[in-house]
Amino acid sequence: MEKAYKLLAKQQGISNKKAKEIIDRGLVFVGDKKVKIARAELADDTRFRVEDVADVKILYEDDNIVAINKPAQVDSYDIQDAIDGAELLHRLDRDTSGVLLLGRNREFIDDAINEFKNRRVKKEYVAWVEGVIYEEIEIDAPILTIKKGKAFSKIDDTKGKKAYTKVKPLEIQGKKSKVSIEIKTGRTHQIRVHLAHIGHPIVGDEQYGSRTQTKRILLHSAKMAIFNYAFEAAEPKDILRYK
Repeated sequence: MEKAYKLLAKQQGISNKKAKEIIDRGLVFVGDKKVKIARAELADDTRFRVEDVADVKILYEDDNIVAINKPAQVDSYDIQDAIDGAELLHRLDRDTSGVLLLGRNREFIDDAINEFKNRRVKKEYVAWVEGVIYEEIEIDAPILTIKKGKAFSKIDDTKGKKAYTKVKPLEIQGKKSKVSIEIKTGRTHQIRVHLAHIGHPIVGDEQYGSRTQTKRILLHSAKMAIFNYAFEAAEPKDILRYK
């Protein structure tokens, strides 16, 4: 028996540190099961499969803004570090793909952040969720975020901050539904928490109640509009059609 990251490092010819990193990013599988714990003890003959990560694509850029189509399993801050002179205007969870915006100059960045704070940025997502959704649902439930260790959010009518989400059905496949989601607020894990709150967690979101194992949480930032800019990121294959 050996720790998963050490076995992976030997098989891939990489450092232990790099092996831990790609396990933590959710890119390593044994058969169809994701390896979730880098220090898990596994048999010496365990064979791993490492998923490729799609390239980061620039949707648009000028002197004020850079719009990125972020692949899943890529950290928003890694993208910021890779683009000289750009600063994140918001962030997407590592598993979330789609439109990500960065600013290029201080004046624009400050103005844009103010737009986010004042809920004037239009944000539309697409997701696959557990269960069947037949009609539009509006969710107005305050969210409290606990940031000790791994961030976790929950509905809290007393201490939570206002959060509003609108969900519209797009497609149904078996006991899964594809939905479009509009949010006016931007609380940590807002979409994930609100969908779990109504009994329809996002497929693959085990932290908030999904029992379906997938390569990632099936959530995509499809469209975003700020000032006179509007951006759209094409749906990746896992969002376009469920299995």
